[in-house]
Amino acid sequence: MQKKYDTGLMWFRRDLRLEDNAALYQALKSCHQVFCVFVFDKDILNNLPRADRRVEFIRESVVELDEGLRKLAGKHQIQHGGLMVPHAVAGDAIPLLAHRLSVDAVFTNHDYEPQAQARDAAVQAKLEEENRAFHTFKDHVIFENAEVLTLAGKPYSVFTPYKNAWLKKVDGFYLCAYPVEKYASALAPRPAQHQIAVPTLKTLGFEETNLKTLKIPTGMSGGEQLFEDFLGRMTDYGDTRNFPAVKGPSYLGVHLRFGTVSIRKLASTALERQKNGDEGAAVWLSELIWRDFYAQILSNFPHAATEAFKPEYDLIDWEKGAVAQALFEAWCAGRTGYPLVDAAMAQINQTGYMHNRLRMVVASFLTKDLGLDWRWGERYFAEKLNDFDLTSNNGGWQWASSSGCDAQPYFRIFNPTSQSEKFDPEGKFIRRYLPVLAGLPGSAIHAPWLAKPLELASAGVELGQNYPRPVVQHDEARALTLQRYAVVKKS
Repeated sequence: MQKKYDTGLMWFRRDLRLEDNAALYQALKSCHQVFCVFVFDKDILNNLPRADRRVEFIRESVVELDEGLRKLAGKHQIQHGGLMVPHAVAGDAIPLLAHRLSVDAVFTNHDYEPQAQARDAAVQAKLEEENRAFHTFKDHVIFENAEVLTLAGKPYSVFTPYKNAWLKKVDGFYLCAYPVEKYASALAPRPAQHQIAVPTLKTLGFEETNLKTLKIPTGMSGGEQLFEDFLGRMTDYGDTRNFPAVKGPSYLGVHLRFGTVSIRKLASTALERQKNGDEGAAVWLSELIWRDFYAQILSNFPHAATEAFKPEYDLIDWEKGAVAQALFEAWCAGRTGYPLVDAAMAQINQTGYMHNRLRMVVASFLTKDLGLDWRWGERYFAEKLNDFDLTSNNGGWQWASSSGCDAQPYFRIFNPTSQSEKFDPEGKFIRRYLPVLAGLPGSAIHAPWLAKPLELASAGVELGQNYPRPVVQHDEARALTLQRYAVVKKS
């Protein structure tokens, strides 16, 4: 088969898998020889805490990716296959490597975040100066940018019609897997200077986290393991997904974030099961579509990355000063006095994961009970979440604060106590993450400040000592929020 290029460079980023990888497929199909690289990007890593589960997850996944490439090359009698893994500034390293290897083209998958797009534009410019091509491909979502539009040719800003249009448009073409292995004979051996092991966390300047203790499976095999486990529970997803003490979610968020699973594989499986009447699969597919929805929102409305999607919501006078800072610190530390909120914050602080129902609860509490700017919470989640994704995180926070597209109405304010009673009725989740409250009876654990003195004493709970009193009264906070949001109606 005639190929367009002699030599290419595959640049892995948030697509750390071999199976069904769009850019890898296109590189192998288009080039006689393909080198593979992953860059531990100093521009990104230098801004992260020294103990970061995401860096450890990526590092372990890159190790598996390197092993997979070497095995795949070996099947075609290619010696010294594998991944080149420099620790450098990616924007400089990729053009330099392309020059040294004399490649004709660089292949990679789209990254939709503003900083990544600026980096890619700079890389493309440097490559074009030396007459090297730069090709990027859709791999992270099913539909991107302007692929799903209204009849008027405009991007959707309301989810349900977007979902209906998504379902109407999707077919085998968009869900078809890329047969990477079919063209794997084009894999190139690594140059001698790059035949070295993947850098250790210590070499990268990072410390080990509790990732292994938490038993979070990494890499392609980890994503496959979790998906196989979820297949047996998918039918019940609609009934179990809102209860944090129940094994309801797929737990695939971090694998979708770093591309150790294929979104096409997940969506096609869910769609097929939905067609066969599986209601749980239909609910889960909706969650995958929400992911596409938020990605196209940020692409079509880039102001939402830093500002309210609905401009009038930037008129809100959020709490400021020392009191606001103290409330925020209490929220971050899980010391608000509301057990479900505090248990959720303990979960994210200890594990880097937070159940989706709880993400809504704590976001509503931050913005509508504490009166704090949603961007404070967005930044905290960006630092803590293993599965942090700018588009989904931004969309979720703007939804909770009512400032985003198709967001909940501003007057819809979650009551943290009733949410606790409804979604953690026996207090199992609270007891797991707030052991100080474990001895309280079922009803008291949702609102310790209402518990009888004898109940508190027998459980060893001392309000204001080993567990805080509520930092705000919900009813009073709700009234203040309605006043605060009144500016939206006047605009």
